[in-house]
Amino acid sequence: MAFKPLHDRVLVKRIASTEKTKGGLIIPETAKEKPAEGEIISVGEGARKDSGELIAPSVKAGDRILFGKWSGTEVTLDGEELLIMKESDIMGIIA
Repeated sequence: MAFKPLHDRVLVKRIASTEKTKGGLIIPETAKEKPAEGEIISVGEGARKDSGELIAPSVKAGDRILFGKWSGTEVTLDGEELLIMKESDIMGIIA
């Protein structure tokens, strides 16, 4: 993949949610919500302060994250659906 996010943006691949509820019911495609969990594919170099100093990102490629339901911009790269979002849209890293 030949895409590198700029500044404080990250490229994220959604992680598919489970097909069943805890009770064993199968969830049809039309009723599923888009997952708010993903894996970071690529990270920009970071934001800049007013002084021009670089602020390094808090996340790195390979991190599993949680993000807001409406966060990011959906794009298709190499036939794969991905999200581009600002680092500030990320709620946390899943350990």
